[in-house]
Amino acid sequence: MSELQYHIAMKEGDVGRYVILPGDPGRCEKIAKHLDGAVHVATNREYTTYTGTLLGERVSVTSTGIGGPSASIAMEELVKIGADTFIRVGTCGGINLKVESGDCVIASSAIRHEGTSLEYAPIEYPATADFEVTCALSDAAKSLGYRYHVGVVQNKDSFYGQHSPDSMPVSALLNYKWEAWKRLGVLCSEMESAALFTVAAARGVRCGTVLHTVWNQERKALGIDPADDKDEDTEKAIVCAIEALKILISKDKE
Repeated sequence: MSELQYHIAMKEGDVGRYVILPGDPGRCEKIAKHLDGAVHVATNREYTTYTGTLLGERVSVTSTGIGGPSASIAMEELVKIGADTFIRVGTCGGINLKVESGDCVIASSAIRHEGTSLEYAPIEYPATADFEVTCALSDAAKSLGYRYHVGVVQNKDSFYGQHSPDSMPVSALLNYKWEAWKRLGVLCSEMESAALFTVAAARGVRCGTVLHTVWNQERKALGIDPADDKDEDTEKAIVCAIEALKILISKDKE
């Protein structure tokens, strides 16, 4: 029997090889309802886990909390007890003007404007999603008829560094980089994928990301969207991840 993992409080046999990774522990039960026979397995700190099945294969849902440090811990410990395929399901704020509230964003890669991944790889190494997982997410979104975008996302460690940059002593640097992300066509900003993609590469496992766009501050700043335009219903991103896992499970069985 494998050792009980310190942070996620689970051991081998508690999770499937496929794991959905939301940030919010409160979202786990909602996701687990899409699985067959899902049961609550463990809760410790920010990590809550349910395990059920899809197409006869065991699938788990484990929350990661906010940011790269806690997300990397979750992935490290899940890999140790048998998981090898991960899909992050989270929220984001749009950067590119084509990304609207309610859209799904599928990350092909992530800007490493965070610190966790630096303890795994030099900054020159790209944080890239697994190709098979990304294709499955894209195919799922297309088949579901969702508005979706595939491309680069930006990651950071400070939520308020994005939303209140002028209040920060390093405001000039933050605003300079934000303008660069805009000019480079970056789709959105979030906080976990860069670390997860880098850890996945280091540990030889698969990881992809689908995000629900809550708002787009650039569209609001230009008056394209009303100030109160916000969409916090993550169901489309959840369903996209579930359908993508079905694609992956079917292919893996072949």
